[in-house]
Amino acid sequence: MLDVFKKLRRRDLAGFAFAGIGSAKTKPLYGESIYTRLLGVKPLLTCRGHTTIYGGSLMPAEVLRAMTEANDQFVDMYELNAAAGRRIAEVMKTEAGLVTAGSFSAMLLGAAACLTGKDPARIEALPHPTWEKRECLVLKDHRVVYDRAYRAAGMTLIEVANREELLRGMGAKTAMLGGLASVERSTRPGVVSPKELIEIGRKAGVPVLIDAASELPPAASLTRYTEMGADLTVISGGKGLQGPQSTGILAGRRDLIEAAALNHAPNANIGRGMKVGKEEIVGLIAALNRYVDLDHETVIETWNMKARYLADQLKDVPGLKPVYRVNAYGFGDMRLTWDRKVIPLTGQEAFRKLMSGEPRVLYYEDDEGGTFQTRCMKDGDEILAARRLREFFLAEARKV
Repeated sequence: MLDVFKKLRRRDLAGFAFAGIGSAKTKPLYGESIYTRLLGVKPLLTCRGHTTIYGGSLMPAEVLRAMTEANDQFVDMYELNAAAGRRIAEVMKTEAGLVTAGSFSAMLLGAAACLTGKDPARIEALPHPTWEKRECLVLKDHRVVYDRAYRAAGMTLIEVANREELLRGMGAKTAMLGGLASVERSTRPGVVSPKELIEIGRKAGVPVLIDAASELPPAASLTRYTEMGADLTVISGGKGLQGPQSTGILAGRRDLIEAAALNHAPNANIGRGMKVGKEEIVGLIAALNRYVDLDHETVIETWNMKARYLADQLKDVPGLKPVYRVNAYGFGDMRLTWDRKVIPLTGQEAFRKLMSGEPRVLYYEDDEGGTFQTRCMKDGDEILAARRLREFFLAEARKV
Protein backbone atom coordinates (compact mmCIF):
# COMPACT_ATOMS: atom_id res chain seq x y z
CA MET A 1 0.00 0.00 0.00
CA LEU A 2 2.88 2.39 0.74
CA ASP A 3 4.13 1.98 -2.81
CA VAL A 4 0.70 2.92 -4.13
CA PHE A 5 0.76 6.17 -2.17
CA LYS A 6 4.24 7.02 -3.40
CA LYS A 7 3.14 6.73 -7.01
CA LEU A 8 0.22 9.10 -6.60
CA ARG A 9 0.58 12.81 -7.27
CA ARG A 10 -0.37 15.08 -4.36
CA ARG A 11 -3.55 16.32 -5.96
CA ASP A 12 -4.73 12.72 -6.38
CA LEU A 13 -4.55 12.17 -2.61
CA ALA A 14 -7.55 14.38 -1.81
CA GLY A 15 -9.87 11.39 -1.77
CA PHE A 16 -7.72 9.54 0.74
CA ALA A 17 -7.40 12.58 2.99
CA PHE A 18 -11.13 13.17 3.35
CA ALA A 19 -13.06 10.06 2.49
CA GLY A 20 -10.80 7.13 3.32
CA ILE A 21 -9.35 4.92 0.60
CA GLY A 22 -11.34 5.49 -2.55
CA SER A 23 -12.52 8.42 -4.62
CA ALA A 24 -13.46 11.66 -2.90
CA LYS A 25 -16.24 11.99 -5.47
CA THR A 26 -18.14 9.12 -3.85
CA LYS A 27 -18.66 11.32 -0.78
CA PRO A 28 -17.88 14.97 -1.58
CA LEU A 29 -16.37 16.89 1.31
CA TYR A 30 -18.70 19.82 0.70
CA GLY A 31 -21.64 17.76 -0.52
CA GLU A 32 -22.95 16.80 2.91
CA SER A 33 -23.62 19.44 5.53
CA ILE A 34 -25.91 20.33 8.42
CA TYR A 35 -26.96 23.32 6.30
CA THR A 36 -28.02 21.03 3.47
CA ARG A 37 -29.69 18.42 5.68
CA LEU A 38 -31.74 20.92 7.66
CA LEU A 39 -32.36 23.70 5.17
CA GLY A 40 -31.23 22.67 1.71
CA VAL A 41 -28.45 25.28 1.65
CA LYS A 42 -25.21 24.13 -0.01
CA PRO A 43 -21.96 25.09 1.78
CA LEU A 44 -19.04 26.91 0.17
CA LEU A 45 -15.41 25.98 -0.34
CA THR A 46 -13.90 29.35 0.47
CA CYS A 47 -10.85 30.85 -1.20
CA ARG A 48 -11.67 34.18 0.35
CA GLY A 49 -10.92 36.05 3.59
CA HIS A 50 -13.32 36.44 6.51
CA THR A 51 -16.51 37.86 5.01
CA THR A 52 -19.68 38.27 7.06
CA ILE A 53 -22.08 37.66 4.17
CA TYR A 54 -20.41 34.28 3.57
CA GLY A 55 -20.35 33.13 7.17
CA GLY A 56 -17.39 35.02 8.63
CA SER A 57 -14.82 32.68 10.16
CA LEU A 58 -14.61 29.17 11.61
CA MET A 59 -14.36 28.94 15.39
CA PRO A 60 -11.55 26.70 16.71
CA ALA A 61 -12.40 23.71 18.88
CA GLU A 62 -11.33 25.40 22.13
CA VAL A 63 -13.70 28.31 21.46
CA LEU A 64 -16.60 25.94 20.83
CA ARG A 65 -15.75 23.98 23.98
CA ALA A 66 -15.73 27.16 26.04
CA MET A 67 -19.14 28.16 24.68
CA THR A 68 -20.59 24.72 25.38
CA GLU A 69 -19.29 24.85 28.96
CA ALA A 70 -20.69 28.37 29.41
CA ASN A 71 -24.11 27.05 28.44
CA ASP A 72 -24.15 24.81 31.54
CA GLN A 73 -24.61 27.57 34.13
CA PHE A 74 -26.26 30.92 34.77
CA VAL A 75 -24.34 34.09 35.55
CA ASP A 76 -24.94 37.75 36.40
CA MET A 77 -24.56 39.49 33.03
CA TYR A 78 -23.32 42.75 34.57
CA GLU A 79 -20.56 40.86 36.36
CA LEU A 80 -19.71 38.87 33.24
CA ASN A 81 -19.57 41.96 31.01
CA ALA A 82 -17.33 43.75 33.50
CA ALA A 83 -14.94 40.80 33.86
CA ALA A 84 -14.74 40.31 30.08
CA GLY A 85 -14.06 44.02 29.68
CA ARG A 86 -11.16 43.85 32.12
CA ARG A 87 -9.55 41.03 30.13
CA ILE A 88 -10.02 42.95 26.86
CA ALA A 89 -8.43 46.03 28.39
CA GLU A 90 -5.48 43.97 29.62
CA VAL A 91 -4.84 42.47 26.16
CA MET A 92 -5.40 45.71 24.24
CA LYS A 93 -3.40 47.83 26.73
CA THR A 94 -6.09 50.35 27.46
CA GLU A 95 -8.36 51.39 30.33
CA ALA A 96 -11.53 49.40 29.65
CA GLY A 97 -13.32 47.15 27.18
CA LEU A 98 -16.75 45.87 26.24
CA VAL A 99 -18.01 42.85 24.29
CA THR A 100 -20.52 43.98 21.67
CA ALA A 101 -22.80 42.33 19.12
CA GLY A 102 -20.33 42.69 16.24
CA SER A 103 -18.26 45.63 15.04
CA PHE A 104 -21.25 47.66 13.83
CA SER A 105 -22.68 47.43 17.33
CA ALA A 106 -19.32 48.56 18.76
CA MET A 107 -19.33 51.59 16.44
CA LEU A 108 -22.90 52.47 17.36
CA LEU A 109 -22.29 52.10 21.09
CA GLY A 110 -19.07 54.07 20.87
CA ALA A 111 -20.94 56.88 19.14
CA ALA A 112 -23.72 56.67 21.72
CA ALA A 113 -21.17 56.98 24.52
CA CYS A 114 -19.74 60.13 22.93
CA LEU A 115 -23.24 61.58 22.64
CA THR A 116 -24.57 60.81 26.11
CA GLY A 117 -21.76 60.25 28.55
CA LYS A 118 -23.38 58.75 31.65
CA ASP A 119 -26.35 61.15 31.64
CA PRO A 120 -29.52 59.04 32.09
CA ALA A 121 -31.74 61.62 30.36
CA ARG A 122 -29.51 61.69 27.28
CA ILE A 123 -29.24 57.91 27.23
CA GLU A 124 -33.04 57.75 27.27
CA ALA A 125 -33.27 60.28 24.42
CA LEU A 126 -31.27 58.30 21.85
CA PRO A 127 -31.45 58.00 18.89
CA HIS A 128 -32.92 61.51 18.87
CA PRO A 129 -30.52 63.83 20.70
CA THR A 130 -31.88 67.32 21.31
CA TRP A 131 -28.60 68.89 22.42
CA GLU A 132 -26.15 70.76 20.22
CA LYS A 133 -23.11 68.48 20.55
CA ARG A 134 -24.15 65.68 18.22
CA GLU A 135 -22.00 65.90 15.09
CA CYS A 136 -19.54 63.26 13.91
CA LEU A 137 -16.89 64.42 11.44
CA VAL A 138 -15.44 61.83 9.06
CA LEU A 139 -12.79 62.46 6.43
CA LYS A 140 -13.73 61.33 2.93
CA ASP A 141 -10.80 58.88 2.86
CA HIS A 142 -12.07 57.35 6.11
CA ARG A 143 -15.61 56.75 4.92
CA VAL A 144 -16.93 53.18 4.92
CA VAL A 145 -20.46 51.84 4.48
CA TYR A 146 -20.54 50.78 8.12
CA ASP A 147 -20.14 54.30 9.46
CA ARG A 148 -23.89 54.62 9.19
CA ALA A 149 -23.67 53.11 12.69
CA TYR A 150 -22.84 56.61 13.92
CA ARG A 151 -26.06 57.92 12.39
CA ALA A 152 -27.98 54.99 13.88
CA ALA A 153 -26.81 56.13 17.32
CA GLY A 154 -28.27 59.57 16.62
CA MET A 155 -25.22 61.47 15.38
CA THR A 156 -25.28 63.88 12.46
CA LEU A 157 -22.54 62.59 10.19
CA ILE A 158 -20.56 65.24 8.32
CA GLU A 159 -18.05 64.30 5.63
CA VAL A 160 -15.02 66.55 5.17
CA ALA A 161 -12.58 66.41 2.25
CA ASN A 162 -9.23 66.99 3.92
CA ARG A 163 -7.32 68.04 7.03
CA GLU A 164 -8.09 71.73 6.52
CA GLU A 165 -11.85 71.12 6.26
CA LEU A 166 -11.68 68.89 9.31
CA LEU A 167 -10.01 71.60 11.40
CA ARG A 168 -12.48 74.24 10.19
CA GLY A 169 -15.44 71.95 10.81
CA MET A 170 -14.70 71.18 14.44
CA GLY A 171 -16.46 73.22 17.07
CA ALA A 172 -19.05 73.23 19.83
CA LYS A 173 -21.24 70.76 17.88
CA THR A 174 -18.52 68.13 17.39
CA ALA A 175 -19.10 65.04 19.52
CA MET A 176 -16.70 62.60 17.83
CA LEU A 177 -14.23 62.04 14.98
CA GLY A 178 -14.60 58.76 13.10
CA GLY A 179 -11.47 57.09 11.74
CA LEU A 180 -10.70 54.02 9.62
CA ALA A 181 -7.56 52.02 10.39
CA SER A 182 -7.10 50.67 6.86
CA VAL A 183 -6.21 54.11 5.44
CA GLU A 184 -2.72 53.49 6.84
CA ARG A 185 -2.15 51.40 3.71
CA SER A 186 -3.23 54.22 1.39
CA THR A 187 -0.63 55.69 -0.94
CA ARG A 188 -2.75 58.67 -1.94
CA PRO A 189 -1.07 62.02 -1.18
CA GLY A 190 -2.59 64.05 1.64
CA VAL A 191 -4.38 61.20 3.38
CA VAL A 192 -4.76 61.86 7.11
CA SER A 193 -3.50 58.83 9.01
CA PRO A 194 -5.20 57.43 12.13
CA LYS A 195 -2.29 58.72 14.20
CA GLU A 196 -2.73 62.26 12.83
CA LEU A 197 -6.48 62.07 13.39
CA ILE A 198 -5.95 61.00 17.00
CA GLU A 199 -3.56 63.90 17.56
CA ILE A 200 -6.05 66.35 16.07
CA GLY A 201 -8.80 65.03 18.32
CA ARG A 202 -6.63 65.15 21.41
CA LYS A 203 -5.68 68.79 20.82
CA ALA A 204 -9.31 69.75 20.29
CA GLY A 205 -10.63 67.65 23.18
CA VAL A 206 -12.80 65.59 20.80
CA PRO A 207 -12.99 61.77 21.16
CA VAL A 208 -11.66 59.73 18.22
CA LEU A 209 -13.04 56.29 17.36
CA ILE A 210 -10.88 54.07 15.13
CA ASP A 211 -12.62 51.29 13.21
CA ALA A 212 -10.05 48.49 13.07
CA ALA A 213 -12.59 45.70 12.69
CA SER A 214 -10.77 43.82 9.93
CA GLU A 215 -7.16 44.59 10.88
CA LEU A 216 -6.12 41.14 12.16
CA PRO A 217 -3.53 40.19 11.02
CA PRO A 218 -1.20 41.66 12.04
CA ALA A 219 -1.66 40.77 15.70
CA ALA A 220 -0.17 44.14 16.65
CA SER A 221 -3.45 45.76 15.59
CA LEU A 222 -4.88 44.69 18.94
CA THR A 223 -2.79 47.36 20.63
CA ARG A 224 -1.68 49.62 17.79
CA TYR A 225 -4.51 52.16 17.96
CA THR A 226 -5.03 52.13 21.72
CA GLU A 227 -1.30 52.80 22.13
CA MET A 228 -1.59 55.67 19.63
CA GLY A 229 -4.11 57.18 22.03
CA ALA A 230 -7.41 56.42 20.30
CA ASP A 231 -10.27 57.15 22.68
CA LEU A 232 -12.16 54.17 21.30
CA THR A 233 -11.06 51.23 19.11
CA VAL A 234 -13.28 48.68 17.38
CA ILE A 235 -12.18 45.09 16.61
CA SER A 236 -14.28 42.27 15.16
CA GLY A 237 -14.80 39.32 17.48
CA GLY A 238 -15.08 37.00 14.49
CA LYS A 239 -12.82 37.40 11.44
CA GLY A 240 -9.15 37.21 12.50
CA LEU A 241 -9.86 36.45 16.15
CA GLN A 242 -12.08 33.51 15.13
CA GLY A 243 -14.47 34.09 18.00
CA PRO A 244 -18.24 34.11 17.54
CA GLN A 245 -18.98 36.04 14.34
CA SER A 246 -21.79 37.86 16.15
CA THR A 247 -19.37 39.49 18.61
CA GLY A 248 -17.17 42.56 18.56
CA ILE A 249 -14.91 44.58 20.85
CA LEU A 250 -15.09 48.22 21.90
CA ALA A 251 -12.01 49.27 23.89
CA GLY A 252 -10.63 52.56 25.15
CA ARG A 253 -11.19 55.29 27.73
CA ARG A 254 -12.85 54.07 30.90
CA ASP A 255 -15.44 56.85 31.03
CA LEU A 256 -16.53 56.22 27.44
CA ILE A 257 -16.67 52.44 27.88
CA GLU A 258 -18.77 52.89 31.01
CA ALA A 259 -21.10 55.16 29.04
CA ALA A 260 -21.26 52.62 26.21
CA ALA A 261 -22.15 49.89 28.73
CA LEU A 262 -25.04 51.99 30.04
CA ASN A 263 -26.34 52.30 26.47
CA HIS A 264 -25.84 48.54 25.92
CA ALA A 265 -27.78 45.42 26.92
CA PRO A 266 -28.86 44.14 29.33
CA ASN A 267 -30.07 47.70 29.92
CA ALA A 268 -33.23 48.63 28.02
CA ASN A 269 -31.54 51.38 26.03
CA ILE A 270 -30.44 51.85 22.41
CA GLY A 271 -28.19 48.78 22.56
CA ARG A 272 -30.81 46.42 23.98
CA GLY A 273 -31.35 44.77 20.60
CA MET A 274 -27.59 44.14 20.38
CA LYS A 275 -27.37 41.87 23.40
CA VAL A 276 -24.60 39.30 23.54
CA GLY A 277 -25.28 35.91 25.12
CA LYS A 278 -23.18 34.59 28.00
CA GLU A 279 -21.86 31.83 25.71
CA GLU A 280 -20.76 34.34 23.08
CA ILE A 281 -18.97 36.51 25.65
CA VAL A 282 -17.06 33.49 26.95
CA GLY A 283 -16.35 32.38 23.36
CA LEU A 284 -14.96 35.80 22.50
CA ILE A 285 -12.62 35.82 25.51
CA ALA A 286 -11.51 32.24 24.78
CA ALA A 287 -10.75 33.31 21.18
CA LEU A 288 -8.87 36.39 22.36
CA ASN A 289 -6.75 34.35 24.77
CA ARG A 290 -6.00 31.81 22.04
CA TYR A 291 -5.06 34.51 19.53
CA VAL A 292 -2.61 36.15 21.92
CA ASP A 293 -0.80 32.82 22.38
CA LEU A 294 -0.59 31.88 18.68
CA ASP A 295 2.68 31.58 16.78
CA HIS A 296 1.51 34.03 14.13
CA GLU A 297 4.51 33.58 11.84
CA THR A 298 3.80 29.85 11.61
CA VAL A 299 0.09 30.41 11.06
CA ILE A 300 0.74 32.85 8.23
CA GLU A 301 3.27 30.54 6.60
CA THR A 302 0.64 27.76 6.52
CA TRP A 303 -1.61 30.17 4.62
CA ASN A 304 1.26 31.02 2.28
CA MET A 305 2.03 27.34 1.62
CA LYS A 306 -1.57 26.76 0.59
CA ALA A 307 -1.54 29.78 -1.72
CA ARG A 308 1.72 28.65 -3.32
CA TYR A 309 0.27 25.18 -3.77
CA LEU A 310 -2.77 26.58 -5.58
CA ALA A 311 -0.57 28.56 -7.95
CA ASP A 312 1.71 25.58 -8.58
CA GLN A 313 -1.16 23.22 -9.38
CA LEU A 314 -2.61 25.57 -11.99
CA LYS A 315 0.53 26.80 -13.74
CA ASP A 316 0.37 24.26 -16.59
CA VAL A 317 -3.32 24.79 -17.46
CA PRO A 318 -3.48 26.27 -21.00
CA GLY A 319 -4.22 30.00 -20.95
CA LEU A 320 -4.23 30.26 -17.16
CA LYS A 321 -1.91 32.73 -15.41
CA PRO A 322 -1.66 32.00 -11.66
CA VAL A 323 0.63 34.29 -9.65
CA TYR A 324 1.56 33.87 -5.99
CA ARG A 325 2.08 37.23 -4.26
CA VAL A 326 2.23 38.79 -0.80
CA ASN A 327 -0.64 41.20 -0.21
CA ALA A 328 -0.85 44.46 1.74
CA TYR A 329 -1.67 42.58 4.95
CA GLY A 330 1.60 40.65 4.80
CA PHE A 331 0.43 37.18 3.81
CA GLY A 332 0.30 35.35 0.50
CA ASP A 333 -2.59 34.90 -1.90
CA MET A 334 -2.97 33.82 -5.53
CA ARG A 335 -3.94 36.18 -8.33
CA LEU A 336 -5.57 34.33 -11.24
CA THR A 337 -6.10 35.72 -14.74
CA TRP A 338 -6.37 34.01 -18.13
CA ASP A 339 -6.02 34.44 -21.86
CA ARG A 340 -9.53 35.05 -23.21
CA LYS A 341 -8.57 33.45 -26.54
CA VAL A 342 -7.91 30.17 -24.73
CA ILE A 343 -10.49 30.46 -21.94
CA PRO A 344 -13.34 32.63 -23.33
CA LEU A 345 -14.87 33.64 -19.99
CA THR A 346 -15.18 36.97 -18.24
CA GLY A 347 -14.26 37.10 -14.58
CA GLN A 348 -17.93 37.22 -13.61
CA GLU A 349 -18.88 34.31 -15.86
CA ALA A 350 -16.18 32.12 -14.33
CA PHE A 351 -17.29 33.11 -10.83
CA ARG A 352 -20.93 32.25 -11.53
CA LYS A 353 -20.00 28.85 -12.92
CA LEU A 354 -17.64 28.02 -10.08
CA MET A 355 -20.22 29.08 -7.50
CA SER A 356 -22.85 26.83 -9.07
CA GLY A 357 -20.61 23.77 -9.43
CA GLU A 358 -19.57 21.01 -7.02
CA PRO A 359 -18.06 22.06 -4.72
CA ARG A 360 -19.09 25.71 -4.84
CA VAL A 361 -15.84 27.73 -4.97
CA LEU A 362 -15.90 31.21 -3.44
CA TYR A 363 -13.22 33.84 -4.08
CA TYR A 364 -12.76 37.57 -4.82
CA GLU A 365 -13.90 37.93 -8.44
CA ASP A 366 -13.32 40.88 -10.75
CA ASP A 367 -13.47 41.68 -14.49
CA GLU A 368 -10.02 40.26 -15.18
CA GLY A 369 -10.17 37.12 -13.05
CA GLY A 370 -9.96 36.68 -9.31
CA THR A 371 -7.93 36.66 -6.10
CA PHE A 372 -7.77 33.53 -3.98
CA GLN A 373 -6.95 33.63 -0.26
CA THR A 374 -6.32 30.60 1.93
CA ARG A 375 -6.52 31.94 5.49
CA CYS A 376 -10.05 30.60 6.03
CA MET A 377 -9.25 27.14 4.65
CA LYS A 378 -9.12 23.99 6.70
CA ASP A 379 -6.12 21.74 6.05
CA GLY A 380 -6.73 19.95 2.78
CA ASP A 381 -9.12 22.52 1.36
CA GLU A 382 -6.33 23.79 -0.87
CA ILE A 383 -6.08 20.33 -2.50
CA LEU A 384 -9.80 20.21 -3.18
CA ALA A 385 -9.83 23.80 -4.45
CA ALA A 386 -6.85 23.22 -6.77
CA ARG A 387 -8.44 20.09 -8.19
CA ARG A 388 -11.76 21.82 -8.81
CA LEU A 389 -10.14 24.88 -10.43
CA ARG A 390 -7.90 22.71 -12.55
CA GLU A 391 -10.79 20.59 -13.81
CA PHE A 392 -12.92 23.66 -14.47
CA PHE A 393 -10.39 25.65 -16.48
CA LEU A 394 -9.16 22.62 -18.44
CA ALA A 395 -12.76 21.91 -19.44
CA GLU A 396 -13.35 25.54 -20.45
CA ALA A 397 -10.10 25.60 -22.47
CA ARG A 398 -11.11 22.42 -24.36
CA LYS A 399 -14.34 24.08 -25.50
CA VAL A 400 -12.44 26.46 -27.76
